[in-house]
Amino acid sequence: MKKIIFIIKGEPKGKGRPRFTKNGHVYTPDATAKYEDLVAYAYHNVAKGYKFTSPVRVSVHAFNKPPKGKSKRVVEDMLRGEILPTKKPDADNIAKIILDGLNKIAWDDDTQVVEMMVVKRYGTDSLVAVTIEELDAGRC
Repeated sequence: MKKIIFIIKGEPKGKGRPRFTKNGHVYTPDATAKYEDLVAYAYHNVAKGYKFTSPVRVSVHAFNKPPKGKSKRVVEDMLRGEILPTKKPDADNIAKIILDGLNKIAWDDDTQVVEMMVVKRYGTDSLVAVTIEELDAGRC
C-alpha cells in the first residue's frame, strides 16, 4: 500500500466561500486558489507525479503558532495540547481546501477519500502535515 506524507509551510488556510460577479458568475477567491496551488505543489514535490487510483485515507494535521502576547505559561500549555485552537479556520474548511487542491493531482476526484481525519493544534511552526494512504478496498 502506497503512503505519501507532505508538508505545506505557513499558516493553515480554509476553503473560502465562492464569490459571485454582478453578472451572477461564480468564482473561487484568489487566496483560496493560491493556497490550492501551494497544496498541489507541496504534494508534487514529494509524490513526483504519483496518482492514487484506489480508495484512500487522508490525515491532516494543522499547526498554528500560539498568538503573540500570551504568557510563557499559556504558550507552554498551548504547545502541550492543554489549550486547543478553537479559532478559524474551521477544520472542515481546512479539509476542503486540501482535498480540492489535490483533485486531478493526487487522485482523479476526492470521492476516492473514504476516511479522513483533521486535527488542529498549536505548534512551534505554522504548517499543515498531510498523509495520504492507499487502502485495500476489501479491507475498508
